[in-house]
Amino acid sequence: MFDRGIEIKTPDQIASMRAAGLVVGRTLELLRTEVRAGMTTRELDDIARESIYAAGATSNFLGYHGFPGVICTSVNDEVVHGIPGSRVLRDGDVVSIDCGAIVDGWHGDAAVTVAIGEVPDEVTALMAVTEDAMWRGIAAASLGGRVSDISHAIEVAVDGAGDYGIVEGYTGHGIGSEMHQEPNVPNYGKPRRGPKLVKGLALAVEPMVTLGTADTRTLEDDWTVVTTDGSWAAHFENTFTLTDTGAWVLTALDGGQERLAALGVPYGGH
Repeated sequence: MFDRGIEIKTPDQIASMRAAGLVVGRTLELLRTEVRAGMTTRELDDIARESIYAAGATSNFLGYHGFPGVICTSVNDEVVHGIPGSRVLRDGDVVSIDCGAIVDGWHGDAAVTVAIGEVPDEVTALMAVTEDAMWRGIAAASLGGRVSDISHAIEVAVDGAGDYGIVEGYTGHGIGSEMHQEPNVPNYGKPRRGPKLVKGLALAVEPMVTLGTADTRTLEDDWTVVTTDGSWAAHFENTFTLTDTGAWVLTALDGGQERLAALGVPYGGH
């Protein structure tokens, strides 16, 4: 069912999205434990591919507008949409891994940024700030609220943590029977604007934050987005929905219960 162009899911459809979300969450946890210096980003993609298909799911990234991988692997100054390939990961790198899966026609989408070995303190802080902003965005969502409540909470969290760049050209999004749907979920803005948050709406929240400029450009491969000043970036993402009792993070293995509780927000999962 669509309301003003926005897809509203039934409980059974949300359950299928949770199944897809668990495939994504487990795959990302596997990649987090397997990634190491000396491996290529294509090897990461191979691990993800096996994990997704072994779970009985399919990839929503592979073939999407011609994308050749089941994950995006964005290293250091690469913000998003890095193509898995022959690049060798090295000690001191960070890699953002974006992953999606489909179960019974319903989509899940999430991302993490992982440090390989020891990284500078400022990079560790960048990762923590970006992940915290994502969770604070989700925590700001409530039934009857507006999409920009999420956006505003992300911006406040990042700006309050230091001098970081918030990438504006790429946003979170609605998700359901397709990976990218209305509405867009920017990572900045004033609260109480945009579509109303209702039961059955599912959103992917994904701040992209940099150590320097928020300006980006796309490389000649027509996919990989990098910062224009070479500053490093972090990217975290989760798919969530709202129930009568609170937020349910469909791509988090615990449904988001631990992080939401730490922020004093009711948990809406099953």
